[in-house]
Amino acid sequence: MFGKAVNYELIWDFSVSGAVDERQRWILSAMQSYGQELVTMLWRILGNEQDVCDVYQNTFLQLAHYKSRQKPEHIKAYIFRVAGNAAVSMLRHRSAEKKRLSTAIVGRKAAISTANELDSKYLQETLRYHIAQLPGHLRDVIMLRDLAELSYAQVGGILGISAATARVYRCKAIQLLAVWMDKEREERE
Repeated sequence: MFGKAVNYELIWDFSVSGAVDERQRWILSAMQSYGQELVTMLWRILGNEQDVCDVYQNTFLQLAHYKSRQKPEHIKAYIFRVAGNAAVSMLRHRSAEKKRLSTAIVGRKAAISTANELDSKYLQETLRYHIAQLPGHLRDVIMLRDLAELSYAQVGGILGISAATARVYRCKAIQLLAVWMDKEREERE
């Protein structure tokens, strides 16, 4: 799955960029500067091209309409926060949909065999679900550090915390995820 995060270079037609209002050119600049990092993070969170494209597009649409089309003070932080929140919302929606579908099947209990335990797709979805359940400050650090592969200093800069605090939050998040994943495994057995 992670290998699918191919290098999507932004190709701009100069006639299109020339047609963009001068006051909005900073958006194109932000897309060129942060787009690749954002796509990488979204691939790791969502795992499929359609969802990545949807969240990417919505992120930059929200940026373009930010407070009457004004430029946010911290563009990178705004972009990653909006994209992260949208991705988590998408995962939560998927999870809720799965629950609705599973309860609709009357008299049939979902049996997860040990073969499914080895199914990496199932494990990835479970981990994504649990990441979405983390408290916001822990989830943000995990997404930026582990999924976007940013350094602790970059994570701290985006979130307005120190690099040491980012490390502590990541440690707490990993401990919570380990407990939840272990609990999930025990429930299946």
